[in-house]
Amino acid sequence: MQTRAFRMNLNPGMAAEYRLRHEQIWPELALRDAGVVDYRIFLDEPTHALFAVLTHHDEHGLDALPGTPLMQRWWHYMHDIMPSHADHSPVSVNLEPMFCLAPG
Repeated sequence: MQTRAFRMNLNPGMAAEYRLRHEQIWPELALRDAGVVDYRIFLDEPTHALFAVLTHHDEHGLDALPGTPLMQRWWHYMHDIMPSHADHSPVSVNLEPMFCLAPG
């Protein structure tokens, strides 16, 4: 298993809409089929920063997702509520692991 963490941002006032869209996430995104085991996104409301932590199997299909029409559609759906690139992918920054207390 591997864990990735990254930061994104929301446009001000979009927290409720972001939560709603994720509560209604399209089942066809099939993140579990791509190897995702656990995916959590946290909001720091004062800064509008989103912190995501994603755990996936060592063998996964995550790297292929950005090129799929379905992921392109999801990005288009989300681009109006968060900073996005020209291709509508969310602006994100990978976070460097600094400490881990693993189960054990």
